[in-house]
Amino acid sequence: MRMLIRGGLPISIKKAEMILHPIRMRIIQALINGSRMTSQQIQERLEDVPQATMYRHLKKMVDAGVLEVAEEIPNRGTLEKVYRLPEKGAIISAEDLKRASPEDHLSFFMNYAAQIIGEYGNYVKQPDLDLVQDGVSYRQISLYLSDEENIQLLTALWEILMKAIQNQPDENRRRRLISIIDFPQSGKKTAQQQREDLH
Repeated sequence: MRMLIRGGLPISIKKAEMILHPIRMRIIQALINGSRMTSQQIQERLEDVPQATMYRHLKKMVDAGVLEVAEEIPNRGTLEKVYRLPEKGAIISAEDLKRASPEDHLSFFMNYAAQIIGEYGNYVKQPDLDLVQDGVSYRQISLYLSDEENIQLLTALWEILMKAIQNQPDENRRRRLISIIDFPQSGKKTAQQQREDLH
């Protein structure tokens, strides 16, 4: 699940910590791209999450402003809430990130990494494990990119992922996790400056 960084709604560090929870991140992912879902529809997407747990997380997210109730529709004598992400679409803004301390950023990343480790741990504990058949991979690639080239690369990747995220669950599809981590190495020197330092 990507941590979206766009302009829009202000967010506190406490809210960022609230978002970085495995179940709540999955709820956000289900509602990306303007989707609207009832609690029942979200439950069908996250079928491994108990109903009581789901309702508890939905309430916390609405109270924190991470989710909105788009409408309430009559259903068997009750009103069923329809959820969506806030209209401005922002989860974490650039200004919010600037206000965070280095310790905050490391804490966010450790929470993010812990979720990946937990999900992968559940995967490898399955019987009849076959990483090749399942197409499992984890790789690191080092690239030299300008800031503009980096934005172009991430935009192209995001467009591909946004197309795939529209897929609905069916008998031929499995939920797959694709995690993207992108950051420059410490220091601001370009490759040309680094070469000049060697001479």
